[in-house]
Parts: sequence; structure tokens; C-alpha cells
Amino acid sequence: MNEKVNALIENIERVIVGKREVIVKVVSAMLCGGHVLIEDVPGVGKTQLVSALAKSVNGKYNRIQLTPDIMPSDIVGFSMVDRVSGELVYKKGAAMCNFLLADEINRASPKSQSSLLEVMEEHQISIDGKTYKLPEPFMTLATQNPVETYGTYHLPEAQMDRFIMKISIGYPSPEQELMIVSNSEAGITAAGVEAVMDTADVSELIEKAGQIYVAPQVREYAVSIVNATRNSPLIRLGVSPRGSIALIKAAKAFAFTLGRDYVTPDDVRYLAADCLAHRLILSPKGKSQYPTNEQALEAVLMTVAAPQ
Repeated sequence: MNEKVNALIENIERVIVGKREVIVKVVSAMLCGGHVLIEDVPGVGKTQLVSALAKSVNGKYNRIQLTPDIMPSDIVGFSMVDRVSGELVYKKGAAMCNFLLADEINRASPKSQSSLLEVMEEHQISIDGKTYKLPEPFMTLATQNPVETYGTYHLPEAQMDRFIMKISIGYPSPEQELMIVSNSEAGITAAGVEAVMDTADVSELIEKAGQIYVAPQVREYAVSIVNATRNSPLIRLGVSPRGSIALIKAAKAFAFTLGRDYVTPDDVRYLAADCLAHRLILSPKGKSQYPTNEQALEAVLMTVAAPQ
């Protein structure tokens, strides 16, 4: 494993106990320039994870608590007239940072949700005919609570498609929870995390992760999985080509995170549910047989042969 990547993961693990698998996925998403949707119940460490990641790489971190009254200007900023010069002056919004935590994104109005589309896809903000580039690297980590859905706005498919992964942290084991409680009593939180690299190092790692080799058979395997979602009777809306691109990019970053210079079919298989399930819409048949998109996708994966 790359020394810098290993140091980053271990640094975050000091705060996020027993969730190395989740941390590796989030770091992999960062190293391929992707965004992550974290869907889980309150109190399992979503905010702590994002804060620890941002502090570990010395990146600028902004958090915005999304509610129905949040306006797009709160997220992307706005222009106002300077009283002295009479010119329009741009006032930065929450998105002008390296790591944006969009907390409870499904509680924001559709208008506010859509303001994130250009931010996530183009890494820029367009206001009043002017374009403002976001600092690099830039990553949006959004959270949503799957339990309390009253008064929420379901994310449209175009928005879901912008997230390279949708993951869940899950509850800790009793032993892990005991350590979490002990750390809390000792004051070990994300607020005290020290940087182990800077954003320039992250940009360098992103470039290296992009150079990981993908064999033609592995690339064909990823595309075969995506095509199977379009032809399965369990699925009404299959994965778009953006999903194929996301799966390969994530697999390259994941392989790099593990210290390999090539992608294996197992990497593609391992990340398929995280990268593709949230892009699906199940058919009535699929909904009747499988309670979640992830389970339906697993059934589709069983029909696709992996290369040897």
C-alpha cells in the first residue's frame, strides 16, 4: 500500500473505529475525483468521517445543514453590488471549499439540490455570466437518513448519478462501540485530527491512481455488468454509461489504495453494488422479489461471468 494512503487511512481510523472498509472506499472515491452519498441512521459517525478526512489532508472543509428553507445561494454563493465601485462582487457560498458536507441532502428543496449539479460535475460555479473554479481537489460528501423520510425530497436520478458511490457505515460491534465511548471520554474526536498530507499530495495521488492499468477483459467485465442491468426483468431503468465510467475509475483508485498497479475482476465485483445500485430503478417484479437495489443488483451480478 502507498505510504501516504496508508498514513491517511490510519489517521482517520483513530477517530472512526472499526470501519476500515468504509474508510478505504471513501478514500478511493476521493482518489478518483468522485463524490459519495452516505445513507445511514444518525449517530454512526458520518460527519466525523468527513471532518477527519478533510483535516487529514489539510483541506478546506465546509458543512451545510440542508433544510427546506436553504436557498441555492447558500450553497453556490451570490453576486451583490459593491456600494463603492458599483460593480458586482461574488460572495462565496458553502461549496467554495475542498470538502463539502451536504448534511441530509434529501431535506433540501429540489431547487437547492439542483444547484449542486454543476458543482459536482464541472467543479465550478456559474453566476451572472461569470464562472468561478472550485479549489482542487473538490469532493462532495452528502448524507441522508433512510428512516425518517417524512418531509424529504427524493433525489432525482440525475442527482444520484453524480455520486460515484453510495455507502453505509453501519453500527459498530460492542467491542468497537466500547472503544468509541472511551475515545469520546478521552476527547479523541475529528476536531483533534492532525494533517498527514496536504491537498497538493492528494492531487498527486489522484494523478497516480488514474494511471492504474485495466486489462481489456476487466473493462469488458465492467461493461457487461452494466449492460446486464439494462436487460434484466428485475430492473426498469438500468445503469447509464456514466455508471460504467464510474465503476472503472473507482476500481482503479481502489486498486491503487491497496497498493496494486492493476485492476482485478474482484475489484470490479467488490465495488459494483456501491457504484451502481443507486443508479437503478427496479421493475415491479424486482421490487416484489428484492427489498433493496443492492440485493437486486447482486442477483444480476450472478448472471455475469467474470474473466479468469
